[in-house]
Order: sequence, then C-alpha cells, then structure tokens
Amino acid sequence: MKGFLGVDVGSVSTNLVVLGEHGDVISLIYRRTQGQPINAVQEGMKEIQADLPGDIEIIGVGTTGSGRYLSGVIVGADIVKNEITAHAVAASHVVPQVRTVLEIGGQDSKIILLRDGIVVDFAMNTVCAAGTGSFLDHQSTRLGIPIEEFGSYALESTVSCQIAGRCSVFAESDMIHKQQMGYRMEDIIYGLCQALVRNYLNNLAKGKELLSPIVFQGGVAANAGMKKAFEESLQIEIVIPEYHHVMGAIGAALLARGTVRDGKTNFKGFEISSIDYQTRSFHCKGCENNCEIVRIQVGGKTLACWGGRCGKWEVATAEEAELLLQTSV
Repeated sequence: MKGFLGVDVGSVSTNLVVLGEHGDVISLIYRRTQGQPINAVQEGMKEIQADLPGDIEIIGVGTTGSGRYLSGVIVGADIVKNEITAHAVAASHVVPQVRTVLEIGGQDSKIILLRDGIVVDFAMNTVCAAGTGSFLDHQSTRLGIPIEEFGSYALESTVSCQIAGRCSVFAESDMIHKQQMGYRMEDIIYGLCQALVRNYLNNLAKGKELLSPIVFQGGVAANAGMKKAFEESLQIEIVIPEYHHVMGAIGAALLARGTVRDGKTNFKGFEISSIDYQTRSFHCKGCENNCEIVRIQVGGKTLACWGGRCGKWEVATAEEAELLLQTSV
C-alpha cells in the first residue's frame, strides 16, 4: 500500500494525515503544538506510525501551516505550500464545485474564493485574536465550559444577546456585563458566536461575493453555534467536511500526490522522531533589511535556514546556507 503524508503545523495544533493513492484518509493525528513545533511533529510522527498499517509505504510528503518550513526540513518534504493553497486544494477535493471557503483556526482566520477550481481572491486575519479558536478557548476556560460543549450550548439559545465582537478585550468585557445583567449562559455563548461571525464577515469578506457551495473548515467548524450563525447571516447552507479540523494537512498530502513522480521522495522516514534538532536565530547582514533568520541544526550541522524577505535562505541547500552564513552574519 502506498500513501502520501501531509503535515500542517500551526500555533495551536499540529496535524498529520496519510492519504491513500485515491485521496482516501488512511490515518490522521490532531494534537496541540503547545509552543514546541519540533516536538509536536516528532510526537505526531510516532503516533501516526503506530496507527498505520504495517505494509504502507510513504511515497510523498507535503507540509503547510505557519511552521511549514521547519516541518518540511524535519520530515523531508517534497513540497512546501502556504495555507491558502493547501486549504483550497482540500476543499476542492471534498466539494469539487466549492466557490467559497471559510477557514477559522487557532491563530488566524481566512477566506478563499474559488471559481472553476482556481483561487481568484483571498484574505487573511493574522493580527487580531477576535474570531479565532484561541479566543474561544480562552472564553471556554473563563466560563468553565469545555470547548467541545460550546456548540450545543449555543444551539439552546432562545434570546438574542448582542456581544461586541470587534475586539477580544471588548468582547470579553461585554460578556461579563451580560452575565451581570442576568442573561442565560446559552444566550451569551450564541451571542459570542454571532459576534465572531459579524467580525469575520466585516473584516475578511467585505466587498467579496460569497457564492455557494460554501465550505467551512478549521477547528472552529466543530462549533455548531458558529455554523448556525454563519447560515443565519449569509442565508446560505454551509458545508462542513468530515475532516474539517485537518483540511490543511489533507491539502498538503494532495499536493504531494500531484508533485511526486516515480516514487522519488525526500521523505526521511519515521525515525526522525528520535533525532535531536536545535534551532537558532540570527540577523542577516546581507542588506539593510536586517532580517531575522531561523536556522535548524543537527549535531552542529546546518540543515536549512528561512525567514528572509528576499527568499535566498529558503532556496539555499545546506551547503549553500553554510557559505551564506560565513558572509551574512
């Protein structure tokens, strides 16, 4: 059996998926990054290896997410792509006629518009916590309600509760105010869902034509209250894929399937989970930009560097990176 591995490393979660040759999900791992992306990838590799059939051969690997370069070096990626491309490819695989993708993750949120399978427009919000999974996580902790139960609480709402959603700080203070006024918890939680949807549509979808089919993916798609709030606002049915929480990793695996030819892969094997990787950062002196560059090493040997605005570090081989280090640091 042959398979394709997709790795999506974000600030909140690290996801690994192995697809079969026809794009079917063979195994998946969803785990918390907890500020340690290298450890998360290595532990994820151990877990997914234990879950896979013994006769499977990984013949292609793709990485995506904010930690895509780091994970790409560790696992030996055949292709490294941004989240927009990965999520668009995954959505098109699940819903071939998809024209709008709503994606809300732990760190950021994004909207992707496709026409005839091609991305024609997109927008991302990476600077504000309001409307992301991390904000919902924080509120679930404050309210003492498991995040897994947020959706069921929201669906029990009977009274509209207006929450300010433009800023996470204002939203939290407004929720506290509504609690003090005596609103039911169910109404406050659904009011929060509605506020997050308004914030998302005002920030990311303004001026854009959102056409169906609309696919909602990312970890926040598990919240039934968010789905209901989107459908109320857009008056369009929202499709949530079965594997909505790992769509980035699925997209990376699909991209690897379309990239690798003749089984020639850079995959380093599951034994990378036991290697001791070190990361260091420095400022490149190659020009006045003074970019902060990240370097990953094993046993003092540089494997790769990334982070510059010009891109020279990303495309350099390990040997070329060592030569650049001698003249740019």
